[in-house]
Amino acid sequence: MRAMETKWLEDFVSLAETRSFSRSAQLRHVTQPAFSRRIQALEAWAGTDLVDRSSYPTRLTPAGSTLYDQSLEMLQALQNTRAMMRAHTSAGSDMIEFAVPHTLAFTFFPAWVSSLRKDFGPLKSRLIALNVHDAVMRLVEGGCDLLIAYHHTSQPFQLDPDRYEMVSLGEESLAPYSRPQADGSPLFCLPGKPGEPLPYLGYAPGAYLGRMTDLILKQAQVPIHLDRVYETDMAEGLKAMALEGHGVAFLPHSAVQKEVRSRKLVSAAPAGLQELRMVMDVRAYREKPTRKEPAKGQAQALWEYLQSHGDNGQV
Repeated sequence: MRAMETKWLEDFVSLAETRSFSRSAQLRHVTQPAFSRRIQALEAWAGTDLVDRSSYPTRLTPAGSTLYDQSLEMLQALQNTRAMMRAHTSAGSDMIEFAVPHTLAFTFFPAWVSSLRKDFGPLKSRLIALNVHDAVMRLVEGGCDLLIAYHHTSQPFQLDPDRYEMVSLGEESLAPYSRPQADGSPLFCLPGKPGEPLPYLGYAPGAYLGRMTDLILKQAQVPIHLDRVYETDMAEGLKAMALEGHGVAFLPHSAVQKEVRSRKLVSAAPAGLQELRMVMDVRAYREKPTRKEPAKGQAQALWEYLQSHGDNGQV
């Protein structure tokens, strides 16, 4: 039998409180089938049914009610232990831990930290670079002080506004780029032709910027003709291929601003196709502090600084 995992207990507590598999799956950032499998795995570990699936809204069996009470105690004990461990490791250094998706870690984050040091003051930081899903989960599971991520209304994060807060750090544009020809014009210029699609450097399936690019292409006013010849999870990988002239890639402005200034990359969209560009927010998120687990001193000071210089709003 598989060992019981603490995330199963967190799933179960969420289900007991929302009484909805679909709502809990959203809050836990997993698909509903995956969420259901984890509840089933917990029931297999417990050796009994924990959920009465014959009723709606969902309710717990007597065994489920007992486990719910015990789960709250166990998770709180683990939370308290983690807080003590983090206090030990952060004492004296007050290191701020950031969970950041890979693209922002390479492009936005270094320049942003430089600007902070000028205005906010000295800053000790630990960067945890992950894919978007894992970065969000890092915040949800209490493994970082701040999450920095892109935001667009078409792909919002399902974070509970009662538990999390956010501040906007600025904007980022996503647009198509190509290596230039000798005369400065793009080697590959959209929209392409039906019989001559342009070589397309795309994001791997599931990548956040890939979903944003798909939305741009879907909303284009004219047909776009592309032939996917390469894909990777990371914008830096696409940029390297675009610089070598392998095709057209949709890239964040912060990733290519140096190359655009030096004319090593140029826009692959003519003036009449300005809709092939999307503007996203760059946002910082954190879990709201509580009396039991207040924010670290430096992390709290940084958040107050960001609030005074950014746009605050609902997550």
